Amino acid sequence: MRYSIPTTIDTERLGLRTFREGDWRDLHEYYGDPECTKYTSRRPLKDYETWQKLAALVGHWELRNYGSYAVEEKHSGKVIGVVGLDYPLDWPEPEIQWGLVRKGWGQGYASEAVRAVKRMVSEYLPDLSLISLIHPENLSSMKLATAVGAHFEREYLFRDETWLIFRHSK
Repeated sequence: MRYSIPTTIDTERLGLRTFREGDWRDLHEYYGDPECTKYTSRRPLKDYETWQKLAALVGHWELRNYGSYAVEEKHSGKVIGVVGLDYPLDWPEPEIQWGLVRKGWGQGYASEAVRAVKRMVSEYLPDLSLISLIHPENLSSMKLATAVGAHFEREYLFRDETWLIFRHSK
């Protein structure tokens, strides 16, 4: 196996897979939306920045031997977001990240995808302890983290702001 984890995961309604170059257009609906990026990049990305973000997501697989998945809605075939493992240089620990386009909110897609990633991690990387680094104003992400079995662990100074670390149960 080339990577430490599978490159695809299927759930009832979603296909999680590694990213392809053409995914940037669908991803830009997420990364270009000020409401979606308010707690992450803190601003909508321009189209070329979304392409660079896509390149970073692909590169993460090469550098860390695991990464995040494109969240593809099975019934439409559209990429509606990103979920998976992320561990950038300045992160305190590996994390489970998620983000969906607005039309995917409130449908249980994020929790379905995160639970699938957690099941996969328990099989392929059982010793990996995961967090989610969440902005303290991001109530939706805190609610999702708690719903999928994470608990608030501590505050953490990150990029000159206080963020929250939620620890995922194994």
